[in-house]
Amino acid sequence: MEYRILGGSGLKVPILSFGTATFGGEGDFFKAWGNTQVDEAKKLVNICMDAGVNFFDTADMYSNGKSEEVLGKAIEDFSRDQLILSTKSTFTFGEGPNNQGSSRLHILKQIEGSLKRLGTDYIDVYHMHGFDGNTPVEETLKVLDELVTNGKVRYIAASNFSGWHLMKSLGISEKYGWTKYVAHQVYYSLANRDYEWELMPLGLDQNVGSIIWSPLASGRLSGKHGRNKPIPQDGRIAQGGSPVPEAVVQEEIFYNTIDALEEVACEVGKTVAQVALNWLLQRPTVSSIIIGARNEEQLKQNLEAVGWNLTREQVEKLDKASEVPPTYPYWHQWKNKSLNPTPDFYSHLK
Repeated sequence: MEYRILGGSGLKVPILSFGTATFGGEGDFFKAWGNTQVDEAKKLVNICMDAGVNFFDTADMYSNGKSEEVLGKAIEDFSRDQLILSTKSTFTFGEGPNNQGSSRLHILKQIEGSLKRLGTDYIDVYHMHGFDGNTPVEETLKVLDELVTNGKVRYIAASNFSGWHLMKSLGISEKYGWTKYVAHQVYYSLANRDYEWELMPLGLDQNVGSIIWSPLASGRLSGKHGRNKPIPQDGRIAQGGSPVPEAVVQEEIFYNTIDALEEVACEVGKTVAQVALNWLLQRPTVSSIIIGARNEEQLKQNLEAVGWNLTREQVEKLDKASEVPPTYPYWHQWKNKSLNPTPDFYSHLK
């Protein structure tokens, strides 16, 4: 397994990490993702560890804490220093007027709950799951800095931030000498490449690594869905469990992308999903891709996305098929790329 440095930290993480939103299966939304309980979760964790995937991602609100509980039990046979654990807070958890957000009160409550559910005394990478526009950024970053200082958290990260959210946070951390976000967990896939417009250049400029969620666009890039293949009715899109809205996927461009994926998959002898994952591993800022699985076979298939690389020509074919016109101000800025250069996707490819 290849390991990469996570952003501006000294932490090495595997290029594939395992997402456990399928653990727990509580509530209609997460039940549509999966309903993995402890016995099956242990099998999946063991497969990951055997493959060198020791980075496990969850969140407090996944199945209302059940995901953390199941993960905690699934990893109990491993020593803590073998594992890299990531969890998140900010979104709604529990009842009452302070049941969400990135306030001091909510963060301190949620970190204690996460530690207990995971059965650990520290979190390796602690994310703010989304930006809280009601709480002063200084309040959020100060308490996160304290959590790092007291050893309950090793590194902090953002998730689903806008460019100005992340840049403001980095600036405030620098101003006060507080711990900075070293990573940004984001949605990025061949079905939606908006991340490249502003967040990727920001990550390159500020040395913020990206951790990719839903790299297969909630299964759209699994190979089971295409121009002449309707969405599977047993998948989470049809069952209402997709975090990627249908409206943001442009149908004709999506089908063109699937056509290109199928062509490349035939060329390299891999599956459509494996090619889609490998494409992401060639992109700037990407430190780790979160793969998920409902069962052992899905997990083993996803693990085959590493150990080989697409050629420059294959990456360019996929880029061309999946390209969409940028929104303002990017289309205006990109008229003069000598002033506003975009990331170079190909310099490292043969």
